Amino acid sequence: MAKTRSPETLPPPLMTSEPGSFARATIVRRKPQIIREVLADNDYPPEIRAALEALTAEIAGEPMRPLAEPAPDRDEWQAQWCPYAGRTWLDVPWYFAEAFFYRRLLEAVRYFQPGIWQGHDPFAAQKRREIDGPGSALQLAAELLAGLPAERMAAARMLLYASLWGNRIDLSNRALLAQGGRAPGQTSDILVDDSDRLLEFLARSGPHGRIDFVADNAGPEIACDLLLADVLLDWGWAAQVRMHLKPYPFFVSDAMIQDAREMIARLEGEAEPRSRAAGERLAGRLRAGSLQLTTHPFWASAYSFREMLDGLSGELAQADLVILKGDANYRRLLGDRHWAPTTQLAEVTAYFPAPYVALRTLKAEIVVGLAQGQAEQAARQEAAWLTSGRRGLIQFVG
Repeated sequence: MAKTRSPETLPPPLMTSEPGSFARATIVRRKPQIIREVLADNDYPPEIRAALEALTAEIAGEPMRPLAEPAPDRDEWQAQWCPYAGRTWLDVPWYFAEAFFYRRLLEAVRYFQPGIWQGHDPFAAQKRREIDGPGSALQLAAELLAGLPAERMAAARMLLYASLWGNRIDLSNRALLAQGGRAPGQTSDILVDDSDRLLEFLARSGPHGRIDFVADNAGPEIACDLLLADVLLDWGWAAQVRMHLKPYPFFVSDAMIQDAREMIARLEGEAEPRSRAAGERLAGRLRAGSLQLTTHPFWASAYSFREMLDGLSGELAQADLVILKGDANYRRLLGDRHWAPTTQLAEVTAYFPAPYVALRTLKAEIVVGLAQGQAEQAARQEAAWLTSGRRGLIQFVG
């Protein structure tokens, strides 16, 4: 891999203080909207409702306060908050603001505290709506399985694209829901498409011992990821697939272990034969250990991947390939910084411990690995090309 940059040469982080930025808009508009949706979906008592409304008022202009509840991760979050003590939510690095918002929301709803609300996912109702009904995860899975070609490389490419475009819509960015649902995008919308090299690596360089997914969303996306994992195991392209999931609710729709298990169970209970068979295979793989669902506190932290703990980095180093899903993981991979679009991805991420592929639809003002002039051309075609979710990336660093 290319030589990594030292921390002293890293560009500045994306900040919520940047006027007119998407980062600022997500804090000013989207975070209060998420709180309103949580209030609408959950029958919380007055004290929890008051705590959520106080968080809304704090975001509007008060200094960002630290965690107050007794919890195992309080000291860790305190250390991350300390450099920004006294600042408002509109004067901090964007990824920290987003990650800390979700941890503060869980404090407000008493997710970690003894009582009836302990362990209750405040986003559960929204996730359930993503599983059933028109355009849902189960419908998407059935359509994918019905349309898979017999030829392996063609089928693998279809599932790879489905895994990419399954990330197009997520519940933390509801504005995208008005832009046409979850239909897979055109291949012309993939700004960097390393699928040929990736599929060659999977099919010709194997058999691989283990392939890891660093998962993103529940619902349609985790359904697509599970179907891709199923064929990787079925074809012998991997002896084991390990899926890294969130330890607690995060970014509204991010998948936890229970979300992946629920999706497998729902597929297993489908009347449609292909969906049911896929669910039964996946359930059998879980029992046999060839499919593993795991988590770690790091996945729901404010740290960048460059700051990954040695133990977790060592675990990923044992994988033959890591599949990094989604926009937030891409941002963490790049440190959520102002890189030039033509910066080489391998140079920025030489620290990463294993070969990886990033499958990401663009929903943040950050991208690398583009050809000279490609960003300017995309901007001429669409002003919001970096944030609309229309365009995607399949970037393989092997």
